[in-house]
Order: sequence, then C-alpha cells, then structure tokens
Amino acid sequence: MDNAMVRQRAFSGTPWEANLGYCRALRVGQQVFVSGTCPSDGQGGTVAPGDAYAQTQRCFEIIQQALKELGADLRDVVRTRIYVTDMACWEDIARAHRKLFADHLPVNTTVAVPALMHPDMLVEVEVEALCEAPQQPPAPPPQTRILGRPVEPAAFPPVTGTDLDEGCLD
Repeated sequence: MDNAMVRQRAFSGTPWEANLGYCRALRVGQQVFVSGTCPSDGQGGTVAPGDAYAQTQRCFEIIQQALKELGADLRDVVRTRIYVTDMACWEDIARAHRKLFADHLPVNTTVAVPALMHPDMLVEVEVEALCEAPQQPPAPPPQTRILGRPVEPAAFPPVTGTDLDEGCLD
C-alpha cells in the first residue's frame, strides 16, 4: 500500500467517541483531520462552564494531544473551524485562538450554532493540519553475501546466466 494512503488514528478516550463511533483525529499521508473537539473533561462533562476563553483553550489542548500522537503539532494547522453557541463570546474565543496561532496563522471560519453536545459547552473546534511527510525507514544496507559467499557488485543482481554462481543453483 502507498504510504500516502496509510491511515493512522488517534483517540482521546472520551465517551463521545465511543458513543458516536468516530476517532479524535485521522492522519492520511501529510494531512491530519481533527474531529470537532469540545471542552470535555474526559468523563462526559464540560471544563469551565460559562468561560469561552478557557473552553477554547481546553479544545486546543485536546487537539494538540491528538496532533502529537500523529506526528504533527499546532504549528502544522492550516485551517480552523470554530462553532459557537453564543456569538457574544467571540472576542474571548478569538483571543485564545490568536494566542495560539499568532506566529503561524491558519485560515479560519467561525460559525454560530444553536447548541452543542452538552448545554454547558460554548465552543467546539475542528482543525486540519498539513505536516511533513512521514519519514521513510532507512534503506537496508546493501547485501554483501549470499549463502555465505561474497557478492560482487557488478554481478548482483545477476542478469545473465553467466552472472549466476553455479553453487547457488543447488
């Protein structure tokens, strides 16, 4: 299978993933897609009810953990999507976002939604990242012996019958 098509998944272990049947993040080649991430406490509850800034920070903590698990980082994020239940909170959310991305600005969409999974949740964040190509394993050292006999570089791999050692045909 082509390395670009290998899929790696990260899970945060929250009940939401198990109940809804999804993974936190998915890496395919150089792209990482992170599911909508709420300010979960990991047990199905909400971190910092009523505090949009702290909730946004929590979302990005969870996202950063998933990115790291897949060999990426917040610096690799190229797109953020922010879902907000109360647009009056946008400045606090923007302040948390700006603090994280001031040196590597991604594209962003912020959308008002009527509700999230839990009534205490004010914000949900989804990201996409583009990271370095996965490192290829080092090539194996060249083969220097076959059946205990030295391999001559000019004759390996053998291309004609005369290149073959008669003893290798036993």
